[in-house]
Formats: sequence, C-alpha cells, structure tokens
Amino acid sequence: MNLEMLWVFALLAACVAAFIANRPRMDVVALAAMLALVISGTLEVDEALSGFSEPSVILIAAFFVIGEGLVQTGIAHRVGDWLVHTTRSSETRLLVLLMLAVAGLGSVMSSTGVVAIFVPVALSVAARLGASAGRLMMPLAFAGLISGMLTLVGTPPNLVVNSELQRAGLNGFGFFDFTPAGLIVLVLGIAYMMYARRWLGAEPEAHGRSAQGRRRLRELAKDYHLLDRVRRMQVAAGSPMIGHTLGELQLRAGYGANVIAIERMRQFGQVMLTTSANREILAGDILLVDFVRAELDIERFCAEMHLQKRAFKQDYFTDMSRELGLAEVVIPPGSTLIGHSILELRMRSQRGINVIGLRRGGHAQDDTLLHERLRMGDTLLIAGTWKAIRLLNMQPQNFLVLSVPAEMDEAAPAARRAPFALLTLALTVGLMVSGLVPSVIAALLGCLLMGAFRCIDLNSAYRSLHWQSLILIVGMLPFAIALQKTGGIDFIVSSLLGLSGEASPRVVMAMLFVLTAVVGLFISNTATAVLMAPIGIALAQQLGLSPYPFAMTVALSASAAFMTPVSSPVNTLVTGPGHYRFMDFVRVGVPFTVLVLLVCVTVLPLLFPFAPQP
Repeated sequence: MNLEMLWVFALLAACVAAFIANRPRMDVVALAAMLALVISGTLEVDEALSGFSEPSVILIAAFFVIGEGLVQTGIAHRVGDWLVHTTRSSETRLLVLLMLAVAGLGSVMSSTGVVAIFVPVALSVAARLGASAGRLMMPLAFAGLISGMLTLVGTPPNLVVNSELQRAGLNGFGFFDFTPAGLIVLVLGIAYMMYARRWLGAEPEAHGRSAQGRRRLRELAKDYHLLDRVRRMQVAAGSPMIGHTLGELQLRAGYGANVIAIERMRQFGQVMLTTSANREILAGDILLVDFVRAELDIERFCAEMHLQKRAFKQDYFTDMSRELGLAEVVIPPGSTLIGHSILELRMRSQRGINVIGLRRGGHAQDDTLLHERLRMGDTLLIAGTWKAIRLLNMQPQNFLVLSVPAEMDEAAPAARRAPFALLTLALTVGLMVSGLVPSVIAALLGCLLMGAFRCIDLNSAYRSLHWQSLILIVGMLPFAIALQKTGGIDFIVSSLLGLSGEASPRVVMAMLFVLTAVVGLFISNTATAVLMAPIGIALAQQLGLSPYPFAMTVALSASAAFMTPVSSPVNTLVTGPGHYRFMDFVRVGVPFTVLVLLVCVTVLPLLFPFAPQP
C-alpha cells in the first residue's frame, strides 16, 4: 500500500465520516473531496471534472423532470384514487395493491416522490378500514425501495453501475435487464410483508376519523392540544395594539401569543382576515390567539393589551371552515426548513400560514413549539386559508401535505394533459428499450415533450431536479478514478479474494452484497454505487468471470436499504406517520435484506451466467 493510496483511503474515510454526521451537506463534502484530489495531484483537472460530462448524470436529471410531469398531470394521484376505490374493506388487498402501485410508479420516477404521494393515501384508506397506519407505512417504504430494482432508470445507483460497465469498455444493461430479479424481490416482499405486518402497529390509531377516512378540523385541533390553548380576544378601546401591525407587535416572540386569525366587522357582516405581518390591528377586532407559552399569565396579558375575552366554542374551527383551514404537513428530506425554528422561518409573512402544532415521535410539542429546530420527518399543524394550504402542494421540496380535513373539498388534479404525459413516458421507454437512440437522448426528448405538451412548466421542471443528488454523483465519481489510478481497487479486490479463499463465485457475490449493504447504511445508496461498482467489476475480472452478475449485485444491494430508518429518505418519510422506532426497521428489515441476498446469489447467475461473454 503506497502513500498515494493511503491518502485516497484517508480522504474517503473522512468523506464517510462527514456523510454520517451530515455536516456539512453531502454534496458539499463530495465537491470538497474532488478539489482535494486535484490539489494533491492525485487527479488531473479533466479527470476530476469528468462527472459533469457523465451521461448517467444527465439521464438521472431527465427522469426527475419526467417523474414530475406524472405528478403535475395528476397521474400518480389518480393511481392513489384508484387504490382507494379498489381496496374496499380488505387490508390484505390494500397492502398488495399498494405495494404493486408504488413499485410500478417508482420504476419510472423518483421512489421518494412516489412514497410521498402515497403516504396520505395509505393513511386515508387505513383509517377507513380501521387499520393501524403502522401496518402499511413500512410496506409502502419497502415497495419504494424495491421499485429501484425493476428498471434501469428505477434508481440512480442502477445508472451509476451501468455507466461503470460502459467506462470499462463493456455493454451496459438493458432497460428491463433488472426486471426479472426485481419482480422476484417484489413478490417476496409482498409475501414477506403479509407476515411481517403483525409486528407493526397491531392496534388502529385512535385519532377519530370521518367516515370517509379523513380527519375533521376539530379532531386535528384536539390531537395537537389546540383546543386547550386557543382563546378569542376582542381588542378594546385604548389597547396599545391599535394602529400597529402584527409584525411590529412581535406577539409570538415577546409573549408566546400567536394570532391565528382576525375577525373584523364590515358593512355587510363579520369577515375572517388572514394574519400577515403587515396586518394592522383595529379597535373591535376579535383575535383568535394561540397561547403557545405555558407560563404566560393570560389574565395579565389581557390586562396589558386591553383585551376582552369572548366565547370560544369547541366547534369553532368547523364553524369557520369556509375561511380558515388546518392541515398536517411533514418536513421531507432535503427541506430548507430543517435546522431552523418556526420563529426564524417567518412562515406567516412569507407563505401566509401559521405553524400552530409540532409532532415529533408521536408526541405533540407544546411549550417548545416556537423555538424547536425542525428535523426531517417532523409533522407540523398549519393554519391558513385553503388557498395558502393548496399552494404548499406546489413546494414538495419543503412540504409534504400529509392530510387535509374532511371540510376541505379537494380540487381534482388538472388532468387534461395526462394522456400526453402517458404518451411521452411510453415513447421515452420505447426508445430506450429499442436502442434506436442512446438512453440519455431518449430521456432528454421525453423532457422536451413534457414541456411541449404543457405537462410541466419550466419552473416546475427546474424545481424537480434534486441538485444535491446530482452534485453528489459528480463529486464522488472521481473517487473511482483515484482508486483505480492508485491501486486502491486492486487492493480491495485482493483483500476480498483473500478472505473468500477458494470459495465459489456465489460466496464472493454474497460478500460483495454484504459489503455494499453495510456501506449503504452510512452513506447514500448513490455514493455507495459509485464506490462499489468498480470493485464489483474488478472482482469479476480477477476471477475471470462475467462482470454482469457482480455489477447487478452491487446495484440491487445498493437499493436494499431496508435495515434502518435513516438508511434511505424513503424510510425516513414513513417513520413519523407509521410511529416506528429504530428497532422496528431492524427487526423487519434485516431478515428481508437476507432474502434479497439469497435472490442475488441464486437467481443472478442464472440470468447472467458467470462464463465470460466472447
């Protein structure tokens, strides 16, 4: 082991440590490592920047856009509606159809996006059936992960492995080369979850839903202890609040008094006003105030501000449902809200909504609501106009609208362009399968058609790009080159072969699977594929065998992130709604990962024989 190889391994270890700590962000770490490889002289500039010209990066970006087109045209939501109407009263039927629908959609669009769409669908149907959400959320996540095993474009690691094969001068995988093994894993996953669901959430959630499976406004308010905190106060003459805006008064920061809405008398009756930062308070206004600070002396506050108490009925939110709405939203992975407090985010002034509840780990946070720093997976209760709540659906990078009350009449998706989106998807896949044009050209053509048919606008297309994932790939690809140049890959391969001794190729594949799956517990599956794909191909070459079963093993094991709630954003998304603990994923995920391992070592050599192709 030479010094240059030691330097590359040390830098790689530092990157993994930073990935685990998540400080700084993974894309920043990858770019910093790329610069370090150039500055140290390990790589030339063109070698370090080769990721920017990598076709797989463009292909991944293109399918982000195509997947967003399926969402914008309502196709994904329509599948969810079909699921609701088809399951009837059978939890078993729901589980099977849910996993099939998620796996099918996830094979051509972002699995995280698909799971985000189906979380509220599954919650709604589970409530209607009287089933526990915990019995459905983990099958939903597993189906999202399995979807990446079904097609070439199902997940970025597949494209990374395919690109590495081409870089080695070999033919890449076909669009459906993943499908046979992926279908076997999917069937096993459904059968496994039919049994394993008994370990998850045996009792239905006692949240009280409507007959249609959607919670009422009053039930939402009760779940977040809102009915115990909210008061109606009328601004009396001589109040120091009169003539000042809410932004000037700083009631939330100074007193822990959050004004949710304002009732004001107009010429033709009382109206409900939104609470923007520039809303001026007038004498006679009735304020709906959420007292989020338990230690606040409400009587003293009323005396200082010249406020008079008014009646507050338990059905207040229902009575005012035409003007004031509530909804639950989840903070998704990559949200810009993560790490900030509610006071810092200024939701009211910037988005027209009030955050009036926070649930973490199944427990509502009351006293620390305003100052608690948000984390991925936190559930927020928001209040605002229905229009403002609907607009949150257009910001999926920051908000996942988990549930809206039964009082809100959901507008049907604008699906007039849906046939064109389906036509575009079919044409794109057809071109990729036929090989008439390179896959990346077919995907770019699909993006242009999505725009030409007005299935997606330019702003939505750019918002759909997950830049962090793309930059992570670009920054990590030079590591594969550096390991190759310094002999690092040969060192790892010889070490693995030394451990396996005279064992069969299937044992070596099993070792490769375990190593990839373990690395994937600590870093993203995309970065895992970047590091492990050249090792898998080199292993096959050292053994004088075909590289395809080994490359496919890397791809499938990189997607087998079933074992912890933080090993994939898909798992993190369902942890809150499913009320899971860390050990729930370990108990259910580890045995299923072993099943996937068995599929790899038994089925892949039959689909891709070990004998090298001439």
